[in-house]
Amino acid sequence: MRVIDLINNSKQTAFSFEILPPVKGNSIQRVYKIIDKLREFDPKYINITSHHSEWIYKTLPDGTFQKVNIRKRPGSVAIASAIQNKYGITAVPHIICKGFTKEETEYALIDLNFLGVHDLLLLRGDVKTLDPNQDPSLFHDYATGLQDQVNNFNRGVALDGSAFEANETPFSYGMACYPEKHEEAPNLDSDIYYLKEKVKNGADYLVTQMFFDNEKYYSFVDRCRAEGITVPIIPGIKPIMLKNQLTVLPKIFRSDIPEPLATELRNCKTDDEAKAVGVEWCIEQCKDLIGHGVPSLHFYTLLATDSVYKVAKEIY
Repeated sequence: MRVIDLINNSKQTAFSFEILPPVKGNSIQRVYKIIDKLREFDPKYINITSHHSEWIYKTLPDGTFQKVNIRKRPGSVAIASAIQNKYGITAVPHIICKGFTKEETEYALIDLNFLGVHDLLLLRGDVKTLDPNQDPSLFHDYATGLQDQVNNFNRGVALDGSAFEANETPFSYGMACYPEKHEEAPNLDSDIYYLKEKVKNGADYLVTQMFFDNEKYYSFVDRCRAEGITVPIIPGIKPIMLKNQLTVLPKIFRSDIPEPLATELRNCKTDDEAKAVGVEWCIEQCKDLIGHGVPSLHFYTLLATDSVYKVAKEIY
C-alpha cells in the first residue's frame, strides 16, 4: 500500500520516522534496535536517508595529505528492502540529486523495483560537501529534475530515451517543503510556486523540514491551500537534544526557536536538562498539531530515538 494510502486510511494521526543507514562497516542491527524500540506505536512507514560520498583529506604516514572520496553511509536501497522483509512495514528510501548521477539513480530505481520497494522521498540533497570539479551535467540540479526521471521511469522510458517494460507497480513519492522558506529561495512566494509544480507533476504528499513553532506551520499550510495545493503536508518533528542546538539548528536548518523554548534552553546547565526540555516542548507541540487535525507526524530520530519514544508514548 502506498504511503499516501497509509496516511489517508489511518484511523488516528499516523506515526512515522526517519533513520540513518549505519556507518560503513557497522551492523544493520543498529537500525533494527531503533525500529524495535519505536515499533509499538504502529509506524505506517519508515524513511531511510541517503548519503553521497564526500571528499576529505586523509593524513598519510609521512605527514602529507591525500584527497580521497569516501561514502560513510552506503546501503539505503538494501536497508529499505531488509526493513520491508523483516517487519512488513513500508520502507521509503530517500533518492537525492546531489552526489548521485542520473545513471546511478536509474540503477537504484531498477534495484528497488526488483526488491518490491515502490515508495520514495525525492530530495535535492546536501550540496556543501560535493566536489566542484564534477561534471554538473551528470547530476540533476534540483528535485524537480529527479522527479521527471522517476516519472519517465514509471512510464517505461529509460534515461537514454529508450523504451522498456514499465513497472507493474509504479513508484509513488513524497517531496520536501519548508514552512520557514528554503534557504536559497528568494521569498516564500517563489518557494510555493515550485512546490505547486512538484505537486502538479506527481508528488503525493509533502514532508516539512523540522520546525518548532506550530504557528509557522499553520500559516504555511494556509498559504499552500490558498494556492490550490491539496496534498497532505506532513509535519517533520525533532525534539531538541543538546544545549548548543539553540544556535546550531537555526544556522543549519533555518528553523526559528520560539522565545519560550529559547529561554528554557538558555537556563539549562547540561545537555540532559536540554534534552528534558526538548521532550516536554515536543510533547506539547505534537498534541497541538494533533488537535489541529494533522494527518501524520514524521519524526527525525538522529540522536533522538529515546526522546522520540518518550514523546510518542505520551501522544499515541
